[in-house]
Amino acid sequence: MITQTQPRVALVHDFLLDLRGAERVFWDLCEMWPEAPIFTAVYDEQGTEGRFAGRTVQTSFLQRLRPSARTFRAFFPFYPAAIESFDLTGYDLVLSSSSAWAHAVFCDEHAVHVSYCHNPFRYAWNDRDQTLPRRSPLVRSVLRGSLDRWREWDRVSAQRTDRYVANSRLTQQRIRDYFQRDATIVHPPIDTRRFSPGPVGDYFAVVSELMPHKQIDVAIEAFNKLQLPLIVVGDGPNARNLEHMAGPTISFTGRISDEAVAGVMQGARAMIVTAVEEFGMVAVESQAAGRPVIARRGGGSLETVIDGVTGCFWAGGPGELAQAVLRFDDSRIDPEACISNAARFDSESFREGLLAVVDEARAAGARADGHRRPLASTRLVKRAVKSTQR
Repeated sequence: MITQTQPRVALVHDFLLDLRGAERVFWDLCEMWPEAPIFTAVYDEQGTEGRFAGRTVQTSFLQRLRPSARTFRAFFPFYPAAIESFDLTGYDLVLSSSSAWAHAVFCDEHAVHVSYCHNPFRYAWNDRDQTLPRRSPLVRSVLRGSLDRWREWDRVSAQRTDRYVANSRLTQQRIRDYFQRDATIVHPPIDTRRFSPGPVGDYFAVVSELMPHKQIDVAIEAFNKLQLPLIVVGDGPNARNLEHMAGPTISFTGRISDEAVAGVMQGARAMIVTAVEEFGMVAVESQAAGRPVIARRGGGSLETVIDGVTGCFWAGGPGELAQAVLRFDDSRIDPEACISNAARFDSESFREGLLAVVDEARAAGARADGHRRPLASTRLVKRAVKSTQR
């Protein structure tokens, strides 16, 4: 464990309202720098299961609105101003964990800012064309303009980050395409100690946030056709629609404990991955439990799943997934091969890789041309916040 003497370190994350993959990565950062304060737009101690209790957590002005994991998306237009409003004066090293706006914090000119990027903001970039058609024409028109402005802000903000770290080759390419910045790949940390092989049941499993871009409906349609047991673990805005679609062989657990998730993974014939993930921590966790993965071809699965050894790939829609399930013989998979492959992504590998990047960034120093003025709205917010504190 790293003890903080010097430099002075600050940790930044988009929001801390629940425990998804990004929050689990950020938790590892917190353990690496146990004395560093946390800066995040909004925070819910209960939603994050007390993981960050006892830490110094600095939130933005949006905390007064008490957003939850279900409601925080309504405040998206305000998050750029929220993240830019943080005062990071006096910190020598800033580490941000960003899938949206955390990479845009302002630091002292001498400070080094290393940003671990899970993905550039999905709804403004790679998922924009899928997001807009889901809205009404009026909302679509307003949202299109907002996302265009977000892209412009994002590009400018990306230039003041000193070093980017990507969680996969796909994210690395997106950082290059969207921000014109290079990034070093350090795969996310997987707590492989949580998982172990055991008796295998007759069901398949999906473990995911139930969001439209996760395409869980593809698995629902496929397993309705197959009439095979499927357990869906997770919660999210799309849960009710998916439950209405599901036939009698499909069950939903909602959000359950880490121990219960490990149990579901341990007993599954295979884990089903329906979306092209930037990395896909669930696929590695399934292998750590000795179980194979049937993954949509592309993205992080190409780095984490060994075709024919720890799983297989598929492409297309529900019909193609159904065919892949029928063709795949999970009994021929060696659980030890899965476990060995998962071990490549343990927390120790992550920490070694990240520390190497941080050391290189500090040796190089801060970017001389990386600082920009904050948004006009940010300056207004700062004035308003100061006036309420007098």
